[in-house]
Amino acid sequence: MAKSNTLSAGLAAFAIIFAAGLSYLALSADPASRAEAQTTQLASASSTARSAVNPRRIRVVDGDTVEDMSTDITYRVVNIDTAETGSRARCSAERDLGDRAKETVRTLISGAQRIELNPTGRIDRYGRTIAFIVIDGRDMGETLIAEGLARPWRGRREPWCDASGNLIP
Repeated sequence: MAKSNTLSAGLAAFAIIFAAGLSYLALSADPASRAEAQTTQLASASSTARSAVNPRRIRVVDGDTVEDMSTDITYRVVNIDTAETGSRARCSAERDLGDRAKETVRTLISGAQRIELNPTGRIDRYGRTIAFIVIDGRDMGETLIAEGLARPWRGRREPWCDASGNLIP
């Protein structure tokens, strides 16, 4: 019995050290690699962390934030950044792009057969649960990036507008 407990403790310690090493590598990687690593986490997420929700119970806050009305949990999409909407936008071009992203998310969700909210285990400074959102088997963040409505998250907010009020590519 003592051998079994020692082995279990040793394996647990190894798992913790291994996870810490992977976290360090992910944090020290360049921003594009970090976004890619975050997207890869989706494939390796355990099925127990995934929760399918009724599309009618999702409220779209903006292009990268949704709320599950059945649980009152607000989710921030882990792998993207979308332009701000309303008064938070720094120029009208950003506001327009943010509004288009928000409408696209509404359309994707309203037409969905299945939505999965896959939390990463992190909470942001606004209390939002950081998660991958999968709509009918497709990563929502990747969909918005492919449609030119989002960019990969690089670990911090970056400006969308230049000094003239034009979008920064």
